[in-house]
Amino acid sequence: MAFLEMLAKELSARTIDLPCFPDVVIRVKNALDDPNTTPQQAVQMVGAEPRLAAKLLQMANSVAFNHSGKPLTDLRTAITRLGHQLVQSAAMGYAVQQMKQEVSLRPIANRLADLWNKSIAVASICQVVARKTAVGPDEAFLTGLLHGIGQLYIMVRSVDQARDLCDAPNFAELVGTWHASIGMSVLQSWGFADEIADAVANQTDFERRSKNGADLTDVLIASIALAEAMACPASDFEIPEEMTSFNTIGLSKDDCAATLTHAECRLGSLREALGC
Repeated sequence: MAFLEMLAKELSARTIDLPCFPDVVIRVKNALDDPNTTPQQAVQMVGAEPRLAAKLLQMANSVAFNHSGKPLTDLRTAITRLGHQLVQSAAMGYAVQQMKQEVSLRPIANRLADLWNKSIAVASICQVVARKTAVGPDEAFLTGLLHGIGQLYIMVRSVDQARDLCDAPNFAELVGTWHASIGMSVLQSWGFADEIADAVANQTDFERRSKNGADLTDVLIASIALAEAMACPASDFEIPEEMTSFNTIGLSKDDCAATLTHAECRLGSLREALGC
């Protein structure tokens, strides 16, 4: 409880402290969000961090995102091809890779890897499901990658502040109960769009009903459920009755099976592009 109270105070004061998280990720995001940032300024900012630049080029040249097959060698073209939201996705992949290499985070290295693997799967499915709605596929992809940011925050802070906590029997329950609201607070503090923060906050609100048709939250809820079913044959998936988002989006059992099959085919190239 003392650990949770500490996190609650930090988040309410908008004091986000995520050890080992590269601040260049937030600086790049803020620059891309600024309408006054020129393409050359964006290139210079990304180029100042060679490993991030390499990650962007890798992602832009990957099978998952380079449908033309024509190789790219310059950052400006890569940033233009990917677009701002996918550039932010690449930056998040870079950040997680850096964190997994930190000696201080070794106690949760396996959990970080598992979380990132799941986040990539959710992102892949979000991108497909979004195409059945008015939600932008790239925004949905980024939201899928970020849906577990609250889990990341709790895990990293547990190592930093309460090292024994991450090995406690009830740690998974703690994370499951608090991660959505904590994730919303983190994203709001970092300046992400309200739609993304709200989707992360409401990802476990299975009975919600959208007022104006399927939205980003519906896409995320359905995609998380589908991602959790990827260990089984796609044809075996049954739409959970308690999740209204499937009906709101208009996803049939056949749609779900096709989405899972498509996502499974893309996972290898996505993991290669984003780093696993």
